[in-house]
Amino acid sequence: MSVKECHHHKGKKHKLLKRIFWGIVIFAFIVLLAVLIIWAILKPTKPTFILQDVTVFGFNATVPNLLTSSFQVTLSSRNPNDKIGIYYDRLSTYVSYRNQQVTYRTSIPPSYQGHKEEDVWSPFVYGNNVPVAPYNFLGLSQDQSNGNVLVIVKIDGKVRWKVGAFTSGHYNLYVRCPAFITFGPRSTGIALSNNAVKFQLVQRCTVGV
Repeated sequence: MSVKECHHHKGKKHKLLKRIFWGIVIFAFIVLLAVLIIWAILKPTKPTFILQDVTVFGFNATVPNLLTSSFQVTLSSRNPNDKIGIYYDRLSTYVSYRNQQVTYRTSIPPSYQGHKEEDVWSPFVYGNNVPVAPYNFLGLSQDQSNGNVLVIVKIDGKVRWKVGAFTSGHYNLYVRCPAFITFGPRSTGIALSNNAVKFQLVQRCTVGV
């Protein structure tokens, strides 16, 4: 084969590879564009959360700057989308007081929520001798003496959206549910066995994605 013919074959091979490359790029662009158009049409709506109730098994702030507490919280989550499913990944819940975490984190098992479906979770959340900042502990002690403590039940985690066969990447999920806990003669809770008190709240939560 002559040098001229060799260069000719190399040129044809280069053009073929170039066409294949641009074909793949164009195909990927069309697929991505189609997904974005479908995504824009469907307009995924973030899930809604409601704090149904809180059962308090223990709440002890008598030791300076330390809090021991135990709760069971019942949370319901609803997927408002009629064409989009939601994967809940790596969820954890905990309780905070004045922006300070005052319990350990409790993991919620991963789950998939179909169109218009609703899930209910009832995790236990607790903390033994959890350090509380002095200025927060002072406010906590005063609130408890007054018989009314506002805590926030929080859920942090990751979600993915599912549209047909397409599943999105992870998005951060932040859920914040205010809960008023009352003590003493002003308590609005229902007394249970083992000195537990249940508070029926049905409190809508704020959700950030």
